[in-house]
Amino acid sequence: MGAPHRSAPYGRFPERMASGPAGPAETPALKLPTSTADVSNSTRQAAGWLDNHWQNWVEGGVRIVVILVLALVLRALVRKLISQLITRMTRDNEHEAEISRLGGLLVNTERRHQRSAAIGSVLRSVASFSIMGTAALMILSALGMDLAPLLASAGVAGVAIGFGARNLVTDFLSGVFMIMEDQYGVGDEIDTGVASGTVLEVGLRVTKLRGATGEIWYIRNGEVKRIANMSQGWSTATVDVQVGYREDLQRVEELILRTAEELAKDAPWDELLWEPVRVLGVESVAAETVVLRVEAKTMPGKAPIVTRGLRQRLKAAFDLAGIKLREEPTPPAAGPAAVETAPPSALSDPASARSLATRPIPLPVQHPVDDPLNQAKTP
Repeated sequence: MGAPHRSAPYGRFPERMASGPAGPAETPALKLPTSTADVSNSTRQAAGWLDNHWQNWVEGGVRIVVILVLALVLRALVRKLISQLITRMTRDNEHEAEISRLGGLLVNTERRHQRSAAIGSVLRSVASFSIMGTAALMILSALGMDLAPLLASAGVAGVAIGFGARNLVTDFLSGVFMIMEDQYGVGDEIDTGVASGTVLEVGLRVTKLRGATGEIWYIRNGEVKRIANMSQGWSTATVDVQVGYREDLQRVEELILRTAEELAKDAPWDELLWEPVRVLGVESVAAETVVLRVEAKTMPGKAPIVTRGLRQRLKAAFDLAGIKLREEPTPPAAGPAAVETAPPSALSDPASARSLATRPIPLPVQHPVDDPLNQAKTP
């Protein structure tokens, strides 16, 4: 009987299988511990590897947790501070508005709250983006990532976006400053140069207007170079009153002031008129009329309404007082009836040369002897 066949050891069999005529394989063969010594050696190696790295893992995890917690706490604290700041600004503005109401300034609580809310929203968004972005970069650094290529790529991308979207950035920044400076708000009558109308919506990029004929304008904030706001402070209602040339101007002025005073006592004119109506004086003088200029300080944007109402009241007052708006032309005075005499004619004298020239030419006289017809009849 031959020697019994023995199989190759378990740990070396893969090495022989992996080797061939071309030589050993590139990847090392898997070796599994087959003895207690191998198991103990592998366990010590794993324990040593864990012992060398667990502190780094725990330290990195703790650092990430601390960064997140601090970022969230700082974000909440900054947002709360911004909210308190906006609330305090609103209260201070309300106090100043009560004082400035006597000066004729517009007080619009709703608009002030909208402006404060917009400013607070922008500040909170900027604070959240800055804090969370910084925390994200710190977490990536704690994980061992190299931030230099990332920051370089972000810088290149920022430059590319800045050149490509510079109009968008301009619109956004212009909208932020428009809101913060309270240049106009919802409901204001403004003139931007390209369009004018009532403000429907104020955004960070686009302002929406409704024109006088109902059209809606979308205006980019970066394109607005000048703004005329007709709804801030006050408006001036101007009325040119025309009276006859021979009317007593002192009486007309007293009647205008009395009519305007009665108008200011009635609703809703008592809220629209902020100061007594003034007669500035004679604006122009013509052959038949005299024009007096009347002005009144009104609520912003309400000047046309006050102008129409004042004209209507003045017309009724002039009708009752018998004041004429224009002098009637005076007809010419009628003199005694004159006898119409015809100018002398040169033809009235029959001996004149013209009379003789107008006489008809007499026909020539024919004798009977010379008449051929009579000669033919004679035998």
